[in-house]
Amino acid sequence: MDIDGFWDLVERSARETGNREERVDWLENHLSALTAEEIVDYRAWFTICANRACTWDMYAVCWTITGYGSSNGFEYFVHWLISLGRESFERVTGCPDLVLELPEVQRLFELSRNFIHERSSLSADGALRLRRVTQVRFQRWPDDDYPSFELFSYVTYDPYRRVTGDESAHPGEAVRARGIDSKFPFLTYVAEPDGEEWDFDDEAEFARRLPRLARRYGPDGDRDGRAGRRTPWRPRSLTRGDERNRTWTFRRRGADRIALRELRCPMGIQLGCTAPDGDDFCFCAL
Repeated sequence: MDIDGFWDLVERSARETGNREERVDWLENHLSALTAEEIVDYRAWFTICANRACTWDMYAVCWTITGYGSSNGFEYFVHWLISLGRESFERVTGCPDLVLELPEVQRLFELSRNFIHERSSLSADGALRLRRVTQVRFQRWPDDDYPSFELFSYVTYDPYRRVTGDESAHPGEAVRARGIDSKFPFLTYVAEPDGEEWDFDDEAEFARRLPRLARRYGPDGDRDGRAGRRTPWRPRSLTRGDERNRTWTFRRRGADRIALRELRCPMGIQLGCTAPDGDDFCFCAL
């Protein structure tokens, strides 16, 4: 199998299925019809593509968009990029800053914009401002849209074992026997991203390397449909088992935002609030 055959399978699996679970099954079924050597070919091309995307700039892209930067998280982000198809993958690996132009990333922004509804009002005496935040679904991004696709990298395992008849066989070992080593997991004694390591919190360097991303996530940018700062860590939000969650915050008129501390209560999560003048009160997130 050459590189064209690899990408043909990747893109057909997207066109001929309706969700990620079906896509994984489709690939496993089609790979099971190949020879062991062809399955190793597929795995080798997958590894080569993933290695190409394992760069410090791409790591910064992953961290900024997803809000986390673990080794596994970056690896699954790269697998997701491969799953988008050859044109999108080549475009982004050639210039990671172009990730914002992908339709799949634009959809993430749209999903983030309509993830919560906010409403605010004054208390009866006008001393407090009440802000109600309602989450319209359990997750900001549904599983099939999330920019991470771990299972996409496992599709060669079972087919390879079936074809070889060896339950202990692993296609990765056959790929390494060809002299192809994966850069994942990265940041280990055997692998790290390509390129020059740099500080993602250095705003000038971030803007130089990833200007589009810096404008989107910078202090004056529109992160997830709301003004925000560039740094990749998301503010911690409350999520519970219900599809719709409501949280309440209070602000005294003319005062700084009240500090919140999380407490437990029989009804759910009770947040204790300390006003700037030392007064305490509480409310529940239901």
